[in-house]
Amino acid sequence: MKEFIAISDFSAREIQSMLDLAEKLKKDYINKGNPPLLKGKILAMIFQKPSLRTRVSFDMAMRHLGGDALYLSPAEIGLGKRESIADIARVLSGYVDVLMARVFEHAHVLELAKWSSIPVINGLSDYNHPCQGMADALTIQEKFGKLKGLNISYVGDGNNVAVSLMHISALLGANFSIASPEGYEIKPMAVEVGKRLAKESGSKIHLLHDPHKAVRGAHVIYTDTWTSMGQEEETKIREQVFPPYQVNAALVAKADPEVIVMHCLPAHRGQEITDEVADGPHSVLFTQAHNRLHAQKAILARLLGAA
Repeated sequence: MKEFIAISDFSAREIQSMLDLAEKLKKDYINKGNPPLLKGKILAMIFQKPSLRTRVSFDMAMRHLGGDALYLSPAEIGLGKRESIADIARVLSGYVDVLMARVFEHAHVLELAKWSSIPVINGLSDYNHPCQGMADALTIQEKFGKLKGLNISYVGDGNNVAVSLMHISALLGANFSIASPEGYEIKPMAVEVGKRLAKESGSKIHLLHDPHKAVRGAHVIYTDTWTSMGQEEETKIREQVFPPYQVNAALVAKADPEVIVMHCLPAHRGQEITDEVADGPHSVLFTQAHNRLHAQKAILARLLGAA
């Protein structure tokens, strides 16, 4: 593995193998701690966007595996502004062993990967969020044993999180439904990739506008904030458009009785999800957040050839 940029870059076997490794590393950590698989290895973390989960989970993943992590703030790097992306990639390649970047533009992480001689991880871009997708799949696998044959429903903005959830669902044989308001649908390019993966696995993708249809028979209901970072100027408009897409008790009641409710966080409680659901018996929000740590351990270990 040279890089971890998108779920769709991998085969179902490769992704499933990483998920199984993540599950093992999590069990080892709980029972006896992880072996120092990444002793002496350093991760550099480039942030254009702030994040609680991405920063802490990557930092602690390296520490649990015996390595270390270096945080690089937007002011320190100035990705593509203060210094060219190509130069940054080549400089860091001589200092550290692996690079994670959380960026606004997907083209930036692709450029880093192009010029870097060390592995590059996409910590989030405007196109997708593959590390979140891995944590999501790990959480679903822990609950149901596998993804194949499940019905996974996403309600809300067709954003980067939705893209990676769709791709990992389709790749591993889960049926994926998404309900978004008109004008806020998932990107056509991402849908085409998802349909190709679904055709190979035998699963189905349904693009809807009605959230109640989307969650019928769902084993998983997933939502995210109505307004992502970088879209703040759209907040007032989105707050008028998205209320019918709130994940509340009435919507959850339409799903399978054993449904789990997911959210990548941070949550705007009272908007896309209610307190009753976020803190209710179907919620796995915090297990999901904690699984970022273990999914990323598996990604790091595979990228660095340690497992």
